[in-house]
Amino acid sequence: MYFVVVLVAYQLLVGRGVGQELLQNGGYESLMEHWECWNPLRCSISLRKHSGAYAMQVENRWNSWEGPYQFVNVSRAHTYHVSGYIRLLNDEGNGQTVRLEIDFEYLNDTHRFSVPAGHSGARASDGWIYLSGSFTVPKEEPVTTRLSFTGPDPRVDFLVDDASLVVVQDNLTNVDPEISRVRKSDINIRVTTPSNVNKSSVKIRIVQRSKLFPFGTAVAAWAYNNPSMGAYRDFIHQHFNWAAPDSALTWAVVEPQRGKKNYEPAINVINGLRTHGIKVRGQSLVWSVEEFVQDWVKRLHGDEAAASRPRPLGGGHEHNTLEHWDVNNENLHGQWFQNQLHDPSYNLELFRIAHVIDPHVKLFLNDYDVVASGASTRDYLQQALEFKMSNVSLYGLGVQCHFAEEEEPSIFVIKERLDILAQAGLPIWITALDVQAEDENRRANFYEKALTALYSHPAVEGILLSGFWDKAHQRGGVAALAVGDNLKLTAAGKRVLDLYENRWMTDVTHALSAAGSQFTIRGFHGDYDLYVYYEDRELVNLRQTFLAGDVALLRQCRRGDVSSSVRGH
Repeated sequence: MYFVVVLVAYQLLVGRGVGQELLQNGGYESLMEHWECWNPLRCSISLRKHSGAYAMQVENRWNSWEGPYQFVNVSRAHTYHVSGYIRLLNDEGNGQTVRLEIDFEYLNDTHRFSVPAGHSGARASDGWIYLSGSFTVPKEEPVTTRLSFTGPDPRVDFLVDDASLVVVQDNLTNVDPEISRVRKSDINIRVTTPSNVNKSSVKIRIVQRSKLFPFGTAVAAWAYNNPSMGAYRDFIHQHFNWAAPDSALTWAVVEPQRGKKNYEPAINVINGLRTHGIKVRGQSLVWSVEEFVQDWVKRLHGDEAAASRPRPLGGGHEHNTLEHWDVNNENLHGQWFQNQLHDPSYNLELFRIAHVIDPHVKLFLNDYDVVASGASTRDYLQQALEFKMSNVSLYGLGVQCHFAEEEEPSIFVIKERLDILAQAGLPIWITALDVQAEDENRRANFYEKALTALYSHPAVEGILLSGFWDKAHQRGGVAALAVGDNLKLTAAGKRVLDLYENRWMTDVTHALSAAGSQFTIRGFHGDYDLYVYYEDRELVNLRQTFLAGDVALLRQCRRGDVSSSVRGH
């Protein structure tokens, strides 16, 4: 009896639902009706419109946060999509920030603000600028909710038009098919048997051994390198295939005092991870946010400051240990080095230097407020396009996804923001994901929604958590998957591991029928074992391995006889 198994693997949008328009007179066709302006702000109707007959002109502002606004009716925990057009009428400085802002006001006269859409560097010559984004109302019901156009210097006048606000709903029914399309391949099985074999007694089991998709975590060096914390190390080795030393490679940690560098904690983590087959990201080479710049660096000036910049892993030792480098962390939110050196191109030069020193490492931008929040999404896209056009060996976009306290992630919103970033045509890596919820079952739901949305997007190439253990997580237990000295799994931890190791893995047993001996399954990308059973007894000599990936793959597997050794070809 012979079995011939041929395996063909190849890779072949989250649905979104929107409701009716909630904003009144968003096109200003009813003149100023339903809109209000701060006193002494002057708002008037203009014929210089984006569409329709009219737009609104805004003048005489005293503060950047002032702008035309409308009170809107929204419901707690619901998600809304907001958009509108703005046009600057004059310039001040090197460019302006424009925003659509949401102000939630509560009974005790406190406020929570959300910036679902923004754009920086705007100038009058840009013409009409489209702002769009989404926000989720906090679970505590606000007394009032106000939508407003804000941002530019008070001396800058502007026009607004075509504002819109609609409720959106996550269409969970479309997520699984999208995951199947993006993360699985067809595996075609053909089994050939002699005529005297009862096909109904033949079973083929296909079991995934490992995932091709990177699921990882930040790793606390102080815990990983502690001999007494074997449970922490074991958890990482067992459940993740990628990792990043959490802050251990940042310049401020490596060289807190000038000339006194210590790479040992980071190197120990890297070596330990690599020994267990885990790939490692470097985060980060430089951090331009001022609060993360060492005091001794801040005292440097000019050429001395430029010469002090670090080299990847200290300049050449430990090459080929990292897969990625986040080169200049959070550069949208901090430009200390550019300002200190009076060199707006410093970030580009840093990429060039990093590539020359270690050309095999993939180089990334890395920032926040681009997916979990949308305040900087379009700015990040613009930065990515600039770097891409500058040919500085930018490989991909790092995205930090830190969801706010008790904020339920929205599949619609995550997809929308990822779609914007994907316009750069670069791979996206989620470099730090966490949610916050006191109730661990609610936290489990939050993680599942966030991970499902991220995993279903074709531009996302990898996902790393910002941590998993309450004692080694910057947000503590409200974000943890595991707690206590024994790393007891929370409901969130059980849910995440069920996704990683059960629902997003493939284990299929197929019984042949008299009618046919060829079938197809959809399998998640990764390494597989194939087992052949006849009359419930495994034919061990026919056991095979194969890879199902995101590249067209054709493998002619082994042929064997149940009573003899395998004859491969």
